[in-house]
Amino acid sequence: MQLYNKLSAEERIKLIDEAGKQRLTLSFYAYAKISDPKQFRDELFIAWNALDALGRIYVAQEGINAQMSIPAENLEEFRATLEVYDFMKSIRLNVAVEQDDHSFLKLTIKVRHKIVADGLNDDTFDVTNKGIHVKANEFNALLEDPNTIVVDFRNHYESEVGHFQGAITPDVETFRESLPVINEQLQDFKEDKNLLMYCTGGIRCEKASAYFKHQGFKNVFQLEGGIIEYARQIKEEAIESKFLGKNFVFDHRLGERITDDIVSKCHQCGKACDNHTNCANDACHLLFIQCDECKAMMDNCCSTECLEIVQLPINEQISLRKGLEVGNKIFRKGRSEVLKFKNSGDPVQKSFAKVEAKTPVVKVKKVLIGKAEHYFVKSSIAQFLIAKDEVAIGDSILISGQTTGEQEIVVNEMRVDKKPDEKLAREGDVITFKTEFRVRRSDKLYKLVKI
Repeated sequence: MQLYNKLSAEERIKLIDEAGKQRLTLSFYAYAKISDPKQFRDELFIAWNALDALGRIYVAQEGINAQMSIPAENLEEFRATLEVYDFMKSIRLNVAVEQDDHSFLKLTIKVRHKIVADGLNDDTFDVTNKGIHVKANEFNALLEDPNTIVVDFRNHYESEVGHFQGAITPDVETFRESLPVINEQLQDFKEDKNLLMYCTGGIRCEKASAYFKHQGFKNVFQLEGGIIEYARQIKEEAIESKFLGKNFVFDHRLGERITDDIVSKCHQCGKACDNHTNCANDACHLLFIQCDECKAMMDNCCSTECLEIVQLPINEQISLRKGLEVGNKIFRKGRSEVLKFKNSGDPVQKSFAKVEAKTPVVKVKKVLIGKAEHYFVKSSIAQFLIAKDEVAIGDSILISGQTTGEQEIVVNEMRVDKKPDEKLAREGDVITFKTEFRVRRSDKLYKLVKI
């Protein structure tokens, strides 16, 4: 049985669009003793692949860490696959603030030594002796306490675009680096200060809180569910947000907006901006902040050198990369001399700008509903078999094909099974209508649905 992906990102995007199903982006984690991570991994892949679940998941003898995308209609079945394991019964799923059907395009489950690389020897302290979990309103109250020190346990490129007011934001690239840095910085506050910590979804704080209690800190608190759960609670309970800006996420979106504050700048021109991008040069892939103007001018590249490379023929680009550690094999997160306006390790306490109010964009998804029946020489006639769903007068449809391209029209009149002036066509019906272009037999019919 196939226990890995074979589809490319482009093929997966096409399948997702053709399915026309709303997807949920979510994350969860659990620390537990897993005796056979490889078997556990394979069981999950079989169960989740059947549900069209996608994502990036790490499993180890110490537990599971997952960021995923699943069809919304499969949520309960997905929960059932978790309930099979005692340690995941009633587990909290952190559902994303902003949804994107393309947040993940593969189902990747990897067996690792640890579910988060922390560099700690777990045998030297009690990993179950964790800090006190606090909800959004309790977290806000602790922030107001002058006796509280709040620490961001994320990396510099995460905290740069968003953080809690007054937080210490270590200028580090990995969680492993942050632990000794923070421990040394806070040596004088072990006895009398509240140590309040947070991260993206809570998993880093689970281990960090136990570590800092072992180091002698008396009053350790952690934000339950991390920034993701905090954002949900402040929205549902109308609580004031003490978080400024965006929450960086590790999927296609690269960020979820929590407030309209922009607390970072374009690394190339210095304009207020908090949109991350990866350099388009496959030999670079530098993660950096880039505004729309620089994105257009630099063609998604971080430097003039990379811009020149991406304009070369593909075979020349491949030749230049030979023998180099490139692409996803290297991890350069906003560390480059070409970035003139990089700012990390020194949190901004007020925004540089606010997100401009935009006219709401009506999102539309394509739902594959039929295929062409005949090839007509005359360009004014189109005939399709409705394979699923239905079409009504007034619906917007899209006819797509390699030669036809993508042609969007509104159905104003149609014949259904040769009956003129019909208002509705259902599954199994053959419909005919007028067009101003030629339709081929390989063309597909989509209904455009507002979401």
